[in-house]
Amino acid sequence: MIMEAVNILYKTVIGRMFLRPFIGRGITSAAGRLLDTRLSKLLIGPFVRMNAIRTEDYVLDDIGSFNDFFRRRIRDGKRPVETEPSVLVAPCDGLLKVIPVEKGSVIPAKQSMFTLRSLLRDRRMAESFEGGLCLVFRLCVDNYHRYVYFDSGRKYRDRRIEGFFHTVRPAALEEFPVFMQNTREYSVIDTENFGRCVQMEVGAMLVGRIVNNDGEPGYVKRGQEKGYFEFGASTVIVLVPKSSVKLNDRVKECLKGGYEIPVRMGEPLGMAEEIG
Repeated sequence: MIMEAVNILYKTVIGRMFLRPFIGRGITSAAGRLLDTRLSKLLIGPFVRMNAIRTEDYVLDDIGSFNDFFRRRIRDGKRPVETEPSVLVAPCDGLLKVIPVEKGSVIPAKQSMFTLRSLLRDRRMAESFEGGLCLVFRLCVDNYHRYVYFDSGRKYRDRRIEGFFHTVRPAALEEFPVFMQNTREYSVIDTENFGRCVQMEVGAMLVGRIVNNDGEPGYVKRGQEKGYFEFGASTVIVLVPKSSVKLNDRVKECLKGGYEIPVRMGEPLGMAEEIG
């Protein structure tokens, strides 16, 4: 049913006539306020059953609203983060697609192209990732919606870019440069193992709040919680520079085939390249 509604909104003339109100801040903010109410707890049971969520994996002692449940914390040991410094780890749960950066552009298979310059709103920063990799983690509603830093290092002040709230489902990605249009926040991090990288959070339809714990400059640690999303499907993007990562075989096949693979927070994705 949800997929049918998304296809109508993005792929038909009538649907596009009604699209703009759905991707604006008004409806998204109103939905967020509703999901903060105690009455919204009634939605939790059906949501759990529909998405086959293993509630025993989570800490559920103080759930006062649907959003409390959606931003729930996972129990210790359920998302171990690889501690070997040279290993590139997933910062979140989700469906991962890895895309090479070529001539400043990222071109997902069967999806709209987007440029790093438009994504970051920073020409010099975009140019520094030429020949590098763009790792796109698309979170679905049943995923754990908290995310961590993928490596330790010195972080600059976070940047926020206001925009729309398109869904990040494939139907929308095929029709619009969604990541360039949606509200997003990102951190530039001088990482200890991969050079200067970017870790970005992208909001989506009905996701009015990207909640980062601290946007100020400072030292961050691999596996330290960076923040969380509230209701909806969302995206985390990691940009790594050229020749900084050697992907493992599973992720390398994902890159070659242009398809998504499921990953979990803390899962190894590759190793830092040895220079020289």
